[in-house]
Amino acid sequence: MNLEFNYQQTWLHQINPTLKLFIMMGLFIFVLFVHQLNWLVNLTLGAFVLFWFFSGHSKKHVALMLIPFLVVFLSTASSMILFGKGETTWFKWGLIHITEESFYRGIHLGFRAFIFATLGLTFALTTRPVQLFYSLMQQVRLKPKYAYSFMAGLRLIPIMIEEFFTIKNAMKVRGVEQQSGIRGLFFKLKSYSIPLLSQSIRRAHRIAVAMEAKRFSSVKERTYFYQIGFSKYDSYFVVYVVLLILLAYYVSSVLPIFPVGDVRYE
Repeated sequence: MNLEFNYQQTWLHQINPTLKLFIMMGLFIFVLFVHQLNWLVNLTLGAFVLFWFFSGHSKKHVALMLIPFLVVFLSTASSMILFGKGETTWFKWGLIHITEESFYRGIHLGFRAFIFATLGLTFALTTRPVQLFYSLMQQVRLKPKYAYSFMAGLRLIPIMIEEFFTIKNAMKVRGVEQQSGIRGLFFKLKSYSIPLLSQSIRRAHRIAVAMEAKRFSSVKERTYFYQIGFSKYDSYFVVYVVLLILLAYYVSSVLPIFPVGDVRYE
């Protein structure tokens, strides 16, 4: 079962996966402490440029992936805008109370959620899981038994999805009646979960026996099929991130989009 989209290799795909992972995690933590709205908006624009132009996927696929996160942006921002606190009231009707402070805080939360989604999608679309785990084994000395176990688990996901549809089609061919209500829900859970769990347990046991036979738990030094190292693209990525943070802060102070600074309410 093919779950992958066609894509083109870009310079983001050439970055060392471990370096990319740690930089992305650092950006996630850094964004949590950015309370300047204009700075955060500029950071989001810079992250969006990476995602839109260098993910390697077609613009159609990229746009479709953004739809649920745009919904998250709107829901997160509107919840704070409509029900936040503030002193300068713009609109009030029943429980809805829109203030200037709540509006800017809502926009800030929306952009924070959106930049998290953009960075996460960029990492997911430009990093192959196999290369990531090989890089973790070689660069940060992750134990092979854990890395190969994760890779085996990822390989089992498409198989389980295919088995789910096989069971579903088999039940239709055999004319199994679909009950409605709570009884029907329990019937579906029993009909699907038991075969899937039994097959998963058997596969997991065979994988564990094979890994034990290959001595994954006892051998410390191993050879690797993929040798993951560092290249010039790693320095390009580091420079881009540093320039993004500095330029975003500079532009936010020189050409602010919103007439507000720190959006925290005291």
